[in-house]
Amino acid sequence: MTSKISVLGAGSWGTALAIQAARNGNQTLLWGHQPEHIANLAEDRQNKRYLADLTFPDTLEVTDDIIQAAQFSDILLISVPSHVFLETLLKIKPFVGKKVKIAWASKGFNPETGELLHQIVANLFSAETPAAVLSGPSFAREVAVGLPTAVTIASTQQTFANQLAQIMHSPRFRIYTTPDIISVQVGGAVKNVLAIAAGIADGLGFGANTRAALVTRGIAEIIRLNTALGGQQETLMGLAGLGDLILTCTDNQSRNRRFGMALGQGKDREQAIQEIGQEVEGISAAKETYMLAKKYGVDMPITEQTYRVLYEGLAPLSAVQNLLQRDQKSETQY
Repeated sequence: MTSKISVLGAGSWGTALAIQAARNGNQTLLWGHQPEHIANLAEDRQNKRYLADLTFPDTLEVTDDIIQAAQFSDILLISVPSHVFLETLLKIKPFVGKKVKIAWASKGFNPETGELLHQIVANLFSAETPAAVLSGPSFAREVAVGLPTAVTIASTQQTFANQLAQIMHSPRFRIYTTPDIISVQVGGAVKNVLAIAAGIADGLGFGANTRAALVTRGIAEIIRLNTALGGQQETLMGLAGLGDLILTCTDNQSRNRRFGMALGQGKDREQAIQEIGQEVEGISAAKETYMLAKKYGVDMPITEQTYRVLYEGLAPLSAVQNLLQRDQKSETQY
């Protein structure tokens, strides 16, 4: 059975998810806020800016009209940078029906409060509004091309998780579900910070040993914060935790990793951002994660050093040396 779905956010990830939904036969409307960009998508029937040479399925349409996108379907899948997540919800709220269901593929926190995104949905709409997050080890182009991928949908409302999974699932885009909405969001946000750290280490010329150590100790940091926020450790051993962390820290399709590499090679923050040319979610996530760690008294040394590089001007090599000079401790000492 096919459905209708609105995807808000016409960047690489939003476009890839819209292609996937439409490829499954669902009537899909992709919204973007830049009229010229959307006009190009409509004319070219592809997103040449982010996903060139991938033709849209016939069931995918595009619009720059937020009212049309909000009213097209009761199911909204939001794929905008996390720092404009609340702003996007505020734009659509006057135009959605009482039966609206909100999902998102954004990864991060509310930059003003450090809230998880499901808390924003509950506060702006209601605690009963069906809400779900889609996350996991997935690069946009590989999904759009149709390469085998597996992700997680987390929702406390299993019926909505199943409905969204039915829309998106296919033999080459496997969906797993979980009620642990906290862990899936924490894993998706903090892994971007750690990917910057891994990129910095590689940019400095350190090897695979260093990268593996950062990934392994990084998941320990995610677990500590996640536990403080009420999430479950087991979830982070899956796709939305360890899986996404490994992907983002080890492959150069990761913008966060490439940004870190540029810093490690001696480029300044603005130079590195310009080179990437797209949103680098780990920059804001580093500040938000660091502030949450301080608030909850969670020890997150890799996150702290990454924050200091990005916001206090600490030299990347000094950050690595600070980590290496920490006191010896038991590995199981989370």
